[in-house]
Amino acid sequence: MIGFTYFFVRELPEASPDTTLIGQPVTTTIPESTGTSEDLVGGTLDPETQAYVDELDTTNDALQLLGVEILTANDGFDADPREVPYEEAEQRFEAVQTQTQVLADDLDALAVPEGMEINQEALKTAMQFVALSAGDALSGLRSTDSGELRQNAVEAYTKHVADFATEVTNAHNTADSL
Repeated sequence: MIGFTYFFVRELPEASPDTTLIGQPVTTTIPESTGTSEDLVGGTLDPETQAYVDELDTTNDALQLLGVEILTANDGFDADPREVPYEEAEQRFEAVQTQTQVLADDLDALAVPEGMEINQEALKTAMQFVALSAGDALSGLRSTDSGELRQNAVEAYTKHVADFATEVTNAHNTADSL
């Protein structure tokens, strides 16, 4: 996760001091995966397993971006003075929730190669926690509490995104050992 953030931030263009992001709609697209995984002895995985781990990588990449989006929206909403107005924060949280659910549905629909069933169940469980946290974050934003519900849900979202990334790594390790 730290490595991903490091490389992601390195690739961002430098912002000028005049750059304003307030009020700009944000859309997150799911990146296409172009890489392949190789097993530990340098060979390639069978096509079915390769397609599966490529889809997991694509899902993980998209989920990482959604994690950045929810943190950015939340931090902007909490800033003093507020950088992200309520209406924009609500739209961004709704988008994260919707896109997270799409990723969860896509994960459920994956064709799971033989020997990867346990990994798939762990991935689905991790994704369910991410999706629940996205809904909780939106509910917390809409609540009348002091912001604690939203903050806790955003924190849980980022934790569960990291847990999902760990499960993707575990799936790669399993695929490499098949």
